[in-house]
Amino acid sequence: MKKFIQKLEYPDPRTYVGKGKLEEISSYISSNEVDIAVFDDELTPSQIRNIEKELNCRILDRNNLILDIFAKRARTAHSRTQVELAQCEYLLPRLTRMWTHLEKQRGGIGLRGPGEQEIETDRRILRYRISLLKKKLIEIDKQKATERKNRRELIRIALVGYTNVGKSTVMNLLSKSEVFAENKLFATLDTTVRKVVIKDLPFLLSDTVGFIRKLPHTLIESFKSTLDEVREADLLIHIADISHPAFEEQIAVVNQTLTDIHASDKPVIMLFNKIDQYSHVIKDDDDLTPILKENLTLQDLENTWMAKNNMPSIFISATEKTNIPELKDLIYEEVLKIRKLRYPSLS
Repeated sequence: MKKFIQKLEYPDPRTYVGKGKLEEISSYISSNEVDIAVFDDELTPSQIRNIEKELNCRILDRNNLILDIFAKRARTAHSRTQVELAQCEYLLPRLTRMWTHLEKQRGGIGLRGPGEQEIETDRRILRYRISLLKKKLIEIDKQKATERKNRRELIRIALVGYTNVGKSTVMNLLSKSEVFAENKLFATLDTTVRKVVIKDLPFLLSDTVGFIRKLPHTLIESFKSTLDEVREADLLIHIADISHPAFEEQIAVVNQTLTDIHASDKPVIMLFNKIDQYSHVIKDDDDLTPILKENLTLQDLENTWMAKNNMPSIFISATEKTNIPELKDLIYEEVLKIRKLRYPSLS
């Protein structure tokens, strides 16, 4: 895999990258027989067409790649409907006569008017499909809202975090369930809710879809009912992968996403996972270079985050089951606070 980076004040409106950089990419693609190029940003339909002409290979932008991953991970009818809707809305302005196979899902009579171009037919078919999916999701959302309404008596906790930080593994540890967990992006798309009891104190724990920077807005809208689990939670457990070199940036992305979906005002437990995989570069005593994040020991990081955070924090390893009793104690204390506020007569 070859990576190309270019610094520009603003993207080229025609080809996103500059002419010289595009020629450099084209030369590499030609000499190495590359058949696909991925751009780590959203491209306009015209940019995709122009770049494909220049590079003579298939072009994927960031949104398209994320949607493809979501499509492969979707396991239930609910998540498949959500992903298909997001894909359809993404493809509508990017049609290149690829959707005429959907005619089989409708009758052929009156489908195409006199003089109507094939691309116009495709758009009409795709808009019809989007309309059907939206109606289906409205019904699913109503069912999910009813389910959440029936669970209001119990305190609700939602696991949130960047994708692939170990949310499902933590879910399995706390709920003693078998939620699908795997070391890959977006292994979980469907919200799973389990009842958990710690020291005779019951609550509901939900495992939600992982966040990622520049999450396509079509996915945010399509996964509305999934994100409602976060919006309506009483407490959030924000899980971060302490072993990831960019874990602080990932935390910032999750916090921004919570702000975007109006869920940033909730109490939060900050959970740093994968301490068993954390490693640091030992700095020599006579090294006068500034102390960087990779030079900090795990103890240094714990002290730093404990000092600057005004929220409960804990460092664990879900796979090695390190500090899990302490995590349960912390959750119990936070749930008990909420319970006393909500049901003062029970305290």
